[in-house]
Amino acid sequence: MTSTLTARPASHRARPVPRSGTRRRRTLYFIATHAIAIALAIMFAAPIVFVALTALMTDEQALTSSLWPQEWNWSNFSEVFSKSHLLQWTANTFVYAATATVFMLLSSVPVAYALARFRFRGRKAAFLLVITMMMLPPQVVAVPVYTLWARFELTGTLWPLILPMLLGDAFSIFLLRQFLVTIPRDYTDAARVDGCSDFTTLIRVILPMARPAIAAVALFTFFYCWNDYYGPLLYTDPGEQSSWTLSLGLATFKAFHSVQWNLTMAATLLVTAPVIIVFFFAQRVFIEGVTLTGVKG
Repeated sequence: MTSTLTARPASHRARPVPRSGTRRRRTLYFIATHAIAIALAIMFAAPIVFVALTALMTDEQALTSSLWPQEWNWSNFSEVFSKSHLLQWTANTFVYAATATVFMLLSSVPVAYALARFRFRGRKAAFLLVITMMMLPPQVVAVPVYTLWARFELTGTLWPLILPMLLGDAFSIFLLRQFLVTIPRDYTDAARVDGCSDFTTLIRVILPMARPAIAAVALFTFFYCWNDYYGPLLYTDPGEQSSWTLSLGLATFKAFHSVQWNLTMAATLLVTAPVIIVFFFAQRVFIEGVTLTGVKG
């Protein structure tokens, strides 16, 4: 018996689902499942977008009802440099933040390692002292500390803000200690069996495993020093603008150019741009260091 295969007419074949409808459903599903995150992202990004758009406006259009620049004035950024010591302020801030961060790591990492690994009398009291110093506002000891640095004739510079980092930072010590206690002791015991000293164990075993926490405290310290306003206001010379930092210089620039909001916004964008760029490239290791810290006490 022979069977004859007859092809179906083209009109009876199954029609594929349009891709536009599938993409639309996927887009709506993504928006529905991430609605809170999208709303928060818009809320945090809106001020930055407003500052960027205002920085490109003319002086007459700034802070009017028009939110989109009628003329793109890129010359506002060059005018900020010509009307202020922005390059010198940036250099001072970078030296302050970078040097303080390095000094903090050199002093805080060994202290955190000792509190996490060594067993000695008074260890809990020392850790309680670190927590107490972390909760102490700097304004409480501002007068005696300023008098001390004035006797050393270091006021008018940034050294009173940099040199104390050689004595450690309470918050960094606390954060590093909380991370180091989560590392199993088997690694340090194996290093001692191999004949490593405590210093060698710290350098070759502990530090490579504590990179996320070290990166987190380094970024915390760098951002704090970059945005610090109280310290430079207290110690730098108010009559010498070349010794100021960005936060102090931006506040003064805003006071001198309060009417020219386009220049003020341009200066604000230039000051915040380096911090945003650094956090954008280091956010993965920063978040990893924060999430892995404080699990065990």
